[in-house]
Amino acid sequence: MIKILKYGKDMNSSIFARTEMPSNVQEIVASIIRDIREGGDASIRKYNEKFDGYGEEDFQVSPDEIREAMESVDPEFLKVMEEAAENIRDFHKNQVREGFSIRKEGGIVLGQKVLPVEKVGIYVPGGTAVYPSTVLMNVIPASLAGCKEIVITTPATGGKVNPNILAAAHIAGATKIFKVGGAQAIAALAYGTETVPRVYKITGPGNAFVAEAKKQVFGQVAIDMIAGPSEILIISDGEMRPDFLAADMLSQAEHDKFASAVLITDSEKLAEKVALEIEKQLPDLPREEIARASIENNGKIIVTDSLEKAVEVSNEIAPEHLELCVADPFEWLEKITNAGSVFLGRDCPEALGDYFAGPNHTLPTSGTAKFASPLGVDDFVKRMQFSYYTPEELDKAAYKIRTFAEKEGLQAHGRSAVIRSENR
Repeated sequence: MIKILKYGKDMNSSIFARTEMPSNVQEIVASIIRDIREGGDASIRKYNEKFDGYGEEDFQVSPDEIREAMESVDPEFLKVMEEAAENIRDFHKNQVREGFSIRKEGGIVLGQKVLPVEKVGIYVPGGTAVYPSTVLMNVIPASLAGCKEIVITTPATGGKVNPNILAAAHIAGATKIFKVGGAQAIAALAYGTETVPRVYKITGPGNAFVAEAKKQVFGQVAIDMIAGPSEILIISDGEMRPDFLAADMLSQAEHDKFASAVLITDSEKLAEKVALEIEKQLPDLPREEIARASIENNGKIIVTDSLEKAVEVSNEIAPEHLELCVADPFEWLEKITNAGSVFLGRDCPEALGDYFAGPNHTLPTSGTAKFASPLGVDDFVKRMQFSYYTPEELDKAAYKIRTFAEKEGLQAHGRSAVIRSENR
């Protein structure tokens, strides 16, 4: 059963702790990356055979496979995906920004260009669950940013990619899709193989092996973040229905055994009702075993003396998902400083953001919301600066440059400016 803790009396560092991932992952991933770098496509086929029962020569998804997927997907679900995609586009198009150019006196021109990352790779999980929503949330911002190549890698059990994944990729605008999963997919994207193109940035969630692989290839390529297990934190007053709260907590607990579901409330009575309701709802879940392990290992209900204290605790935890199930949620939003995505009011479950509302569901986890942001268009662009000085303006600045450079012991820097002024 979920733990109920009284803030102050039961308060200790465990309230803020996240479950640690397995310790042997680092060595296993390093070996896989080395194998892909050395063996290329042959190593990909070996891992496809080992993990997915698929060792065919060609592991790129063909146009025929995409067409067949579009025809096989439930038409109603296809419409839902298309509407969700439109919502995601509508939200993210507001993040698109232009560069700027400043013209100063004397002919000086300074500016910045905002350019797309030309080649990006997106990892789409396909293990205990498949996530076409991940495709939409990653590919659409990359498309809006103007990325020329948007490459998806995803596991393919028996050589078949889930048709919902392929349909989502078609709707969102992916350019290539490869049947390869796990750390080997990340390595292939980072270093390239005979078939998989090397990309400049990798985004997308995954298990502990995928997260570790992204960590190890960082520097060779850029990555979005090192995502930990999924998290939800709910701040609720005593007026919220306990069955709603329990359902929202279980919506994240069913992700995996390391997921974290936390409720903070100023009502001890509500805390007890929610704990009972969680036990009532768990047996109805197809993924009960996973959700129960998550609740028992990482779930918490924290009772505070006030909602103000609840907000204070939440800001310290810095959750991936935060629900404000309170009266006047916009007023409380002003007090929130650390959270990935915030869901306001009693009728805004976190699942709304996972699939349909439009804001991105790829979010900072493990407390990194204190300094990191949700995935967006900015993750798929880079900034390039430029400067232009006329000869006359450089002459005015040359000796100032030399003064600065000499203070740093870099005489050649200063000379590169002064030599022009002294030899016109």
